[in-house]
Amino acid sequence: MNIGIFGGSFDPIHHGHLAIARDALETLDLHEVRFVVARISPHKLGRRPASPESRLAMVRMAVEGEPGLVADDRELRRPPPSYTIDTLRETFAVMPDAKLFLLLGADNIPEFHTWKNYREILESARLVVFGRGLETDIEDRYKCLHLERRIDLSSTEVRTRVASGRSIRYFVPDAVRKHIADHQLYRAEPLLT
Repeated sequence: MNIGIFGGSFDPIHHGHLAIARDALETLDLHEVRFVVARISPHKLGRRPASPESRLAMVRMAVEGEPGLVADDRELRRPPPSYTIDTLRETFAVMPDAKLFLLLGADNIPEFHTWKNYREILESARLVVFGRGLETDIEDRYKCLHLERRIDLSSTEVRTRVASGRSIRYFVPDAVRKHIADHQLYRAEPLLT
């Protein structure tokens, strides 16, 4: 069984995440892509995200009815911070025959060597890199697969739009947009629709 592991804070999940996951499913012949919501990313310790429960709820809403896309709460059940190697080990414990593919944005690759047990990550999963800025020598060094999908959308942009009172329609699934508005995430005033 081929399993894609797509970890992140998903603060919030947006259509770019979903397009990348769908592309990975189809291009790499994956059985599923698991959106693993980080409790606290060790690389984002200086920023306070929406609550883990809220981010997981948004991921669940976004993947509902999407064949092959799965919300995964395993990092939320562990004490922080969330380390990829722990997630891979835990996934192998419950799916020992799985072949794992770790989906990463190209912006993560220059610092990948600083990740906890990064060599073990490379032995445990095939890196699948998406986005712009991937240098060929880095791709060769880590023997990455490269997804051509490029989505110029980020969770930071979504949060910034909400904070400034701008609409996020078409940026996130409607259920996620409603959740953000109903829970007044990322700003204290109601969200424009």
